[in-house]
Amino acid sequence: MKKIISIFICLLLIGGLSVTNSCKKDNKIKGCTDKDSKNYDASAQEDDGSCLYDGAVVFWYDQAASTGFIADGATALTFSLSGEIVGNTPTSVYWTIAPVCGDNASITATEDLGKVKTHAYTLSVKDQTGYEYSNTVINIDANTCLQFQLLYNEKKK
Repeated sequence: MKKIISIFICLLLIGGLSVTNSCKKDNKIKGCTDKDSKNYDASAQEDDGSCLYDGAVVFWYDQAASTGFIADGATALTFSLSGEIVGNTPTSVYWTIAPVCGDNASITATEDLGKVKTHAYTLSVKDQTGYEYSNTVINIDANTCLQFQLLYNEKKK
């Protein structure tokens, strides 16, 4: 009988160890491990797919473009990304060099890219009469400032 009890206890111990080992928890800290994201977690050891990104674009045009817009009768330009107005400016305001995102008097749009590092947007630039000087697709990348120069194209009459 002692032998049977000893065997039974041994089986219980072996079975208990198997269950304990198979239920080990993954102790890795999960979070966003991409340093380019806006929610980077330095303590995360395993990426959990939660990374979120922002990207920005600054719009500008030079004196030659400004002169052309004014000659066309344009007094103001409105900039839109995928149908959403992001800013407007008088055509008499121009830059001699490309501004940096957030520069005083610049039209800068910071976009929430969600969980992707690059997103395509449709850029539209119209004057006060609704004439469209530009309609193009631009790609905004995470953690960057795209400098987009608007070039003058004479109005089609």
